[in-house]
Amino acid sequence: MAVVTSSLRCATAAALALHHHHHHQPASLAVRLRFPRHRIPTSRAMSSSSPAADAAAAPAPHQAGPWYAVPDLSLRDHRFAVPLDHSSPASPSAPRITVFAREVVAAGKEETLLPYLVYLQGGPGYESPRPTEASGWVKKACEEYRVLLLDQRGTGLSTPLTTSSLSQITSAAEQVEYLKHFRADNIVKDAEFIRRHLVPDAKPWTILGQSYGGFCAVTYLSFAPEGLKAVLLTGGLPPLGKPCTAETVYRACFKQVQQQNEKYYKRFPQDVQVVHEVVRYLSESEGGGVLLPSGGRLTPKMLQCLGLAGLGFSGGFERLHYLLERVWDPVLVPGAKKNISYYFLKEFDMWVGFDQNPLYALLHESIYCECNSWIQGSSSKWSADKIFNENGSLFDPIKATEEGRPVFLTGEMVFPCFFDEINALRPLKEAAHLLAEEEDWPPLYDISVLNNNKVPVAAAVYYEDMYVNFNIAKETASQIAGIRLWVTNEYPHSGLRDGGPHVFEHLMGLLKGKRPLF
Repeated sequence: MAVVTSSLRCATAAALALHHHHHHQPASLAVRLRFPRHRIPTSRAMSSSSPAADAAAAPAPHQAGPWYAVPDLSLRDHRFAVPLDHSSPASPSAPRITVFAREVVAAGKEETLLPYLVYLQGGPGYESPRPTEASGWVKKACEEYRVLLLDQRGTGLSTPLTTSSLSQITSAAEQVEYLKHFRADNIVKDAEFIRRHLVPDAKPWTILGQSYGGFCAVTYLSFAPEGLKAVLLTGGLPPLGKPCTAETVYRACFKQVQQQNEKYYKRFPQDVQVVHEVVRYLSESEGGGVLLPSGGRLTPKMLQCLGLAGLGFSGGFERLHYLLERVWDPVLVPGAKKNISYYFLKEFDMWVGFDQNPLYALLHESIYCECNSWIQGSSSKWSADKIFNENGSLFDPIKATEEGRPVFLTGEMVFPCFFDEINALRPLKEAAHLLAEEEDWPPLYDISVLNNNKVPVAAAVYYEDMYVNFNIAKETASQIAGIRLWVTNEYPHSGLRDGGPHVFEHLMGLLKGKRPLF
């Protein structure tokens, strides 16, 4: 529902660490996309005293840096000054943000004429990977493309929205109005802005969407297909059902999370007792939990969040088991009080990294919300929490401990308690609750356009994906004309990270006809 292949699609990034040949048409994307305008909070710093001052203060729409190198790759930084609200009239005084993209080519190919491939990262709310060498899918893609690693608005170097930067907007209602401009609809508009300023003759380009990046790619197919030459999707087919609400998604995801828990405890049966001991310790502690180094609080329900990164990615089972091995301090003095180790508490803070990427927690459920012909006024209303409570006897950690059952960890779900128990998110609690009730969401997909799609699309669909339900993904694929599917259980959600060259080459083979239709 972030990482190079973040789940986060929500889908994860992982929340920690770590988703067609058309000619360019001159019609602007802002006209094509039918989204309502929202009032944008402004400050004195955002406005100028005169048109002349406005013109002088307006940043250049595109700035490119010099080439630099990591082993076997050449990189160049691009910064684009884009409107915060693409539907606002083009005015120098209109609020603008920076969108950052890193261009990557194989060393020595800086001046070679190559088509562009744009990478859309998982999340929502996570930046693109930072290459340290030529490896994985990036190395493979650079054989024939200029790869553009896009930091989606609000992430990385794209005017990042952090807990501290959001504090500059002091009203929760204004925070919500600001945050509503950071979903897939505006990510697509940013990409089209960049394409028109960067690509020679504004030719269409190819995009690779991992997890949530795949959701953005389907939005792209819906509203700006003329900008696309081809689309690759990895673990990133969004729900399009009638109706498709966040509740529908979480109800399906909880079943897959249950299966992942069962697999985990079959692999590491000794951890059933370990988790029972931790749940008892936390529930019996003052206030029902213990303080974390970050200033937050570890409670039994927060403990369950380890499943987000531990249950759905390659190597996650092993990492989770080895983390639980270090949960207790050693008893150095007979009779000393039992304590959860600082090591475990510090690791927990790093595993559950919502404080560094608050957009994930704030906007995760909203990626399933839109108003369209069959859904009017779609709000999330803390859907994950509702489905969690429906499964209370199954997922309740204290009941499971009392009854001797395995404590099931949760997956890619955001709960309202995060904004109480995670210290950095507490100032955003009111905005989070307002977002959960928000109904005025613009459409993210156009099924009639997808039904008549002409852009070549190839998608890797992971059969046992914990973050993007297989059945929902299959139903969505049936709505996208011409899509080629590769269904596999060889990889989990993190296939692009785990087997990048193979996954990329397989999908390119589907696009190029190397793998014929059966």
